[in-house]
Amino acid sequence: MKKFATRAIITSEIPDLSGNTTSDVVSPIHLSSTFAKADFENNILGHSYSRLSNPTREVIEKKLASLENAKHTICYGSGQAAETMVILSMLKSGDEVICFNDIYGGTRRLLSTVMSNFGIKTVYVDMTNIGDVKRAIGEKTKMIWMESPTNPFLTLCNIEEIAKIARDANVISVVDNTFATPYLQQPLNLGIDIVVHSMTKYINGHSDSVAGAVCLNDFKLYEKLRMVSNSCGAILSPFDSYLNSRGIKTLSLRMKKHCENALEIAKFLESHANVEKVFYPGLPSHPQHELAKTQMKNGFGGVVSAYLNTDYEGMKRFAKNLTLFTLAESLGGVESLYGMPYYMSHGSLSAETKKEMNITQNLLRFSIGIEDVEDLKEALNEALRAI
Repeated sequence: MKKFATRAIITSEIPDLSGNTTSDVVSPIHLSSTFAKADFENNILGHSYSRLSNPTREVIEKKLASLENAKHTICYGSGQAAETMVILSMLKSGDEVICFNDIYGGTRRLLSTVMSNFGIKTVYVDMTNIGDVKRAIGEKTKMIWMESPTNPFLTLCNIEEIAKIARDANVISVVDNTFATPYLQQPLNLGIDIVVHSMTKYINGHSDSVAGAVCLNDFKLYEKLRMVSNSCGAILSPFDSYLNSRGIKTLSLRMKKHCENALEIAKFLESHANVEKVFYPGLPSHPQHELAKTQMKNGFGGVVSAYLNTDYEGMKRFAKNLTLFTLAESLGGVESLYGMPYYMSHGSLSAETKKEMNITQNLLRFSIGIEDVEDLKEALNEALRAI
């Protein structure tokens, strides 16, 4: 098997030199909604209608599958669409999900607000405690849902141990691998059944496409997913497929720089008097630092979160004086972004849930880009001095 960076480039894009095509070095964008058939029964190259499959979407699906060591991948119009398809495909009314209590606000909203209307119950547990996971499993438990690292506190859970617990209980295991990407960890190799991605973030990497994906190996689970996906139609467009195919080619290069810069920024913030606490798996102070060193390869990710040592007025002064970092939703692009989870990624949650999750007004999440790290540190220092 070729190495990671090579597979990201060549998978599904080796030029056809047969003379039957134009021998594109880069796969073209197939905008056609439908494909001609030679006869009633057969499709040409497996394509009939772009809701079910499209040649351009197939390229990014094969690339991501290769990097996640997955047999099957389906791409969608957003990460939330990918999550929705997993839940609708695998669960029914009366089923229960065990979910990490430190989870992206959009996932929590989907599970607790939307899926609860269809009779699917979610139980939130601290997945850093394996005993809590085991105790939460009941007769109705059909799925265990994880993020590792989580959003926004970069908490890890032991993916391999929880995967084994799920197998023993005949429960489907799911990991949102958005923050780590397959460059840092491959949950399917650790025994997980399903991996989901918001490709909007690091896979695309340029903040110009909204996309999601589901990767898996089990054919029966894939058949369920494919049927529901075709029925619901939450597909990724050909143009977005092209953008993500382009972005994934530089994933290893970008992630290496994201990780290098993030570690430097985390160390800088941890040493600053106006920072109360820093969350980053690469720091020895992180509670799961030892787990991160074994579970994550090649680095610890490009996101750093921190409580600033100030009140809300001080936070506004920080924002007013911060340069280079753009205040914006999302993460994972080449440019540095930051956000306040209280109003942004977790803004849809109730005040009670935010308090329970320790989502406060002095918490910031930084998506560290690939700029010169000294410039980023200087920008942060100037803003911190202003609070």
